[in-house]
Amino acid sequence: MAAQKTGTRLGYIAPDFEAQTTQGKIRFHEFIDGKWTILFSHPADFTPVCTTELAEAARLAPEFQKRGVQMIGLSCNELGSHSKWIEDINKFGSVDVQFPIIADPSREVAKLYDMLDEQDLTNLDEKGVPFTVRTVFIIDPKKTVRLSLQYPASTGRQFNEILRCIDSLQLGDKNKITTPANWQPGEKVIVHPSVKTEDARKIFPNEVQEVYPYLRFTQL
Repeated sequence: MAAQKTGTRLGYIAPDFEAQTTQGKIRFHEFIDGKWTILFSHPADFTPVCTTELAEAARLAPEFQKRGVQMIGLSCNELGSHSKWIEDINKFGSVDVQFPIIADPSREVAKLYDMLDEQDLTNLDEKGVPFTVRTVFIIDPKKTVRLSLQYPASTGRQFNEILRCIDSLQLGDKNKITTPANWQPGEKVIVHPSVKTEDARKIFPNEVQEVYPYLRFTQL
C-alpha cells in the first residue's frame, strides 16, 4: 500500500514542523499526540478582526475541550509581540487565552500550509511577501487533514460553524453516516451511501426513511 501523502489537502497527513509558541517550542506532530487539533492562522498581531476571533476561541474553549479538541493559533510576529497582544485579547473578551500561539515571523509555517493571500498582491509586507490568510485546519488524531477553511481579511470566522463541523466529523467517524445541509447536532443524519438500506435497518436503532435509494435519513 502506498504511503499516505503529506500536505494540506483533505485526507493528507498534515505537514510536520518545529516552531516557537507562547507556551514553548513544539514539534507539531508531537503536539497533536493522538488528539483532534485545530490550527488557525492570523496575518499579524494587533489586527482588529483577529482580536475578536481569538477572544471568541478562548470563550468557547470549554466547548472544544468537551469534544476532545485542542487549539493552536499562528500569527506572523515574534513571541514578545504575541504576549502583549494576548493581554489586549483577554481584556477585550474578558477571557484568558490558554492555548498556544505560534510565532511565525518568517512565514515558514504559513508557506508550508499554503496560507499566503495571493488574491491581493498589493497587500504585501515590508519584504514583499503576501500577508497570511486566516485559515482553519481541523486535523484528526491520526494527523490527517479533515477540513480546511480560508477567510479573507474582511470576514471574521464563524466559530459555531467550526464546532458544527467537528460534531459532524466525529459523528461520522463513529457511525456510517454523513450529515445533510444545515445539519445541527441532534437532527436527522444521512445513511452512508456504502450501506444498503436493508443493512441500515439492522444497523441503526431508529427508522430509516428512504427518499431515494441513495438518500436515506435516520435519527441517531
